[in-house]
Amino acid sequence: MPLVKGGKITADSFAHVTDDAELPAQPGILISATRFLADPEGLLGRPGGKLGVIWPNNRDVDDLVPYLDRLAMVALVFPSFRDGRAYTQARLLRERYAFRGELRATGQVLRDQFVFMLRAGFDAFEVKKQSDAEAFADTVKRYSVFYQPTGDGRLTALHRRMQLRHSESAGL
Repeated sequence: MPLVKGGKITADSFAHVTDDAELPAQPGILISATRFLADPEGLLGRPGGKLGVIWPNNRDVDDLVPYLDRLAMVALVFPSFRDGRAYTQARLLRERYAFRGELRATGQVLRDQFVFMLRAGFDAFEVKKQSDAEAFADTVKRYSVFYQPTGDGRLTALHRRMQLRHSESAGL
């Protein structure tokens, strides 16, 4: 499954580990919420590795808050293109809880929704088809300014305009 991160198609540095499998020695592992919540401290204390959690959209992200500063990645699940709960989870993680790790969209990640996912704060995307991954790389470059503030950290058009005026008035 192609992974798009930073507007580029890239190799996944996290190994997907099923609930019944042994933890590999690989530095980055991605586990289910069920496995994580069974022993969060033990998993977070594992030597030499980054940890990511696949968080379903029907679970409250408040359950992750005590661990966010030690998680390298949270993968939010889109079980259907009509189910937008992961957008809300993404915005909460970025805006309310200041999560700065990788925020990955997984499941039914469709090219029509890429821009909305970016704006919600996602920075990595597992897509089903190579053609979607290529389309995403083009989509990222298409928009540089937005009017509405959201979880992706970009300045709005108003804030950019204010910065320009300030730099012009300061003689920069």
